[in-house]
This record gives sequence, C-alpha cells and structure tokens, in this order.
Amino acid sequence: MTDHSGPAADTTATDADEPTGRIVLLTTSHRVAPGVLSWPAWQLLHAADRVLCADPGHPQLPYLREAGIEVAFESPDAHTLVEACAGGRTVVVLPGGEGDQRLTDGLARLAGSGRVSMPDLELLPGSYDLPGARLLDLVQVMDRVRRECPWTSRQTHRGLAKYAIEEAYELVEAIEDGDRDELREELGDVLLQVVFHARIAEEAGGDGEEGEDGDDAAAAFSIDDVAGALVTKLIHRHPHVFGDAQAETPEDVSAHWQRTKAVEKRRESVTDGIPVGQPGLALAAKLAGRARTGGVAVELPRGEGIGYELLELAARAEAEGIDPETALRAAARAYRDAIRAAEGLAEPGE
Repeated sequence: MTDHSGPAADTTATDADEPTGRIVLLTTSHRVAPGVLSWPAWQLLHAADRVLCADPGHPQLPYLREAGIEVAFESPDAHTLVEACAGGRTVVVLPGGEGDQRLTDGLARLAGSGRVSMPDLELLPGSYDLPGARLLDLVQVMDRVRRECPWTSRQTHRGLAKYAIEEAYELVEAIEDGDRDELREELGDVLLQVVFHARIAEEAGGDGEEGEDGDDAAAAFSIDDVAGALVTKLIHRHPHVFGDAQAETPEDVSAHWQRTKAVEKRRESVTDGIPVGQPGLALAAKLAGRARTGGVAVELPRGEGIGYELLELAARAEAEGIDPETALRAAARAYRDAIRAAEGLAEPGE
C-alpha cells in the first residue's frame, strides 16, 4: 500500500528541523538619553543578521551608526519578518516611541494559527525607566498645556492659590476615608499645583520687567530649582542619614530638624515661620509644640471664653502626641454620620 501521506509528512519534518531564527523587538525609553543602552542590547545589535527600523528619525540611529551598526529603514509585515528569519537568522526591530501594534498583532495571529513555524519572539528592553521617570512626562505635558491652553496660559500664582488649599483639604479627606484610588488621584492634584506654580515661575518678569505677580527676571526659577532645593534641604536636615550624627528615636530626629531649621532660617523666635492663617486648632498645637521642643517655659494664657478652653485642649493634645485638628475632624465625621442616621440616610459612600 502506498502511503500518500508520506511527502506531506517529509515536508513537515524538514520544516521542523530547519532553524526558525529569532525576532527581537528592542524597546527603549524616551526618558533615557539616546545611546544609553544596556550591554545585552549592544551585544544583540552587533550580533544580529539584520536591524530594521521604520522611522528614519529614531533617536537611537545616530548612536547605532557611530557603533558601526547598519540599520535598514523597513517596515515589514509579520509574514515578511518571519521569512527574513529563515535559516536561523536573527532580526532586530527598533519600534518607534508608540510601538508597532500592526506588527505585534500580525505576529500574534501567525503564532496562534499553528500553520507557520514561528521564530523565537523576544522583547528586550534596551533601556529602563528609573523610578520617578514619569515626572519628566508631567513636566513636558505641563509645559505644553501652559503654552497652548487659553485658560492655563493666563493663570498666576495668586490666582491659583485657592486651588492649593482646596486640593490639600481633598487630600486629607482621601486619607481619612482610606480610599487608595482616591488618595492616588488627590496626590496627583497636589503635585499638579507644584508643577503648575513652578512652570509659571519660569516666566517671571521676562526681559527684566515685572510679571503679573510682581516678580522680576532674577526671581525666575524652574521645577528643577524646586527639586534641587528640596534635595539639599532633606540631606542637610537628616545628618543622621547622610552624615555622622546619631538619632535613635523620632524625638532625636525632630530635635535635629528643629535645630537645623533654626540655623538655616536665623529665626529669633520659635514661633517664626508658623503660618497664622491655618485652622485655629492646628495653629494652637503648632505653637505649643514649638514652645515645648524649643524649651521655652511659658504658661498658657488664661481668660474667659471657649477660645482659651480650646487652646488648653489643643496644647494638651499636642503634648500627648495627638493632632487636635485630626481628632476633631474624626469626631465631626462621626457626628455627621449620626445626623444622617437620624435622618434615615445611609453613610456617605454606601
């Protein structure tokens, strides 16, 4: 009996024995300087049989040329790319910044069909984002919005001040609610205020003229100046982390912090720098805390009325390690829920 399935079986065996090669998608981060690639990425590029890139303006190309790597400007479909790997060849593809959805979808369809002997498919990151890399995106987006948005482009420090207060209170509410998604969003809104104000500050008093907020050119600064000053402050105020000072308890750390601030600010009084516009309970607790940690022996003022009673309660709470503002807010929220229950209503969020 003749086995008619023989030729087909032989073809399948031949296909299976032939090396299928390797397709590598080499991705890079636009947040990392072009040309800064991992060692495995450079090894792959030098060893590859072909390197393909559909974008002649790809930021990595000048550095690949300097390294002697030949790049072909092609945008093959999935079938063509698989065929290019025949005989065990390695083909590297440099996708653009947005990737190549058409190619990856096509390769996925071929692999799922079961009708094609697929080469090995690999994704190799040539560079990685460092922690905080998305902050660079935020700065770029804020810059464009500031330039092109009719509302954003007209805002000033003074005009935005109220939003900073609102966002801070919304952040506190998210913390009290314990909602992680809400917390993440509100932290972003607070961060937006920082980046927004820093972007406005870059334009302060162009050509030496006063800006809308009365700034002059010498007062201009950027988000990098803000971050740089903060880094310097954190290092300077944590000598127990970045220096030789010793701090075994949170109280030791607080003492370091207060001493360093006093030297930096050259304050005459422990009360200097306390914003008197903050809520009353928080203000009273802050004053009591500064007096206590500063070693200023002073009796609470006595007088008639609820204000002096609240002052005494706030000072007592601070001495016991309790934030009176937070404590009162928690009690007020419980009171709100009791009112709603009396009205026959569910608690907010239910």
